[in-house]
Amino acid sequence: MSGGDRLREYRGKRDLGRSGEPRGGDASSDAEPRFVVQIHDASTLHFDFRLQVGDVLRSWSVPKGPSTDPGDKRLAIPTEDHPLEYEEFEGVIPAGEYGGGTVIVWDRGTYRPSSHDRRGRPVPFAEALERGHATFRLNGAKLNGEYALTRFRGGKGGDADASWLLVRTGHARSGGHGTPDPRRARSACSNRTLAQVAADSRTK
Repeated sequence: MSGGDRLREYRGKRDLGRSGEPRGGDASSDAEPRFVVQIHDASTLHFDFRLQVGDVLRSWSVPKGPSTDPGDKRLAIPTEDHPLEYEEFEGVIPAGEYGGGTVIVWDRGTYRPSSHDRRGRPVPFAEALERGHATFRLNGAKLNGEYALTRFRGGKGGDADASWLLVRTGHARSGGHGTPDPRRARSACSNRTLAQVAADSRTK
């Protein structure tokens, strides 16, 4: 499916002229795939974890956020694909719009897929996700190291009824820093908190 078709659900849920979110279709793909973690203060406060797969960002809602502690197993619920430009989106989605609330970019960077089959052969990342287990190394401003997404319930790929776990793997030591307080966390783009972004929006 092309990126434009994959963004049909994203565009159908939003009045992009009102929400201020990117429509998509203008960003080019880098040599290395990108990732972004956003904090979203909507009807519930949560983290959005997004990985570039082809020409879209595959997305999961992670209520407690990604952790640096391998002992933490974070629930990750698939959401609709987002455009690549969403990596830079920060601001306030108006009340009444889908996902209304404040968004900041908590972390972003590149990632390197690292999934292999039982014979040790590399597996394309999209295929690994379809199979229900994908490993990758994050290289961000705050998150660095090996992570895994594992589907434990529901259908294939990005089915809305699926549930996944996001876990820090590799040689990380237990007792890591976990996840920061989202109310105190600062944007990797603007160094602002959720409250500061919301306040700045009201003064425009």
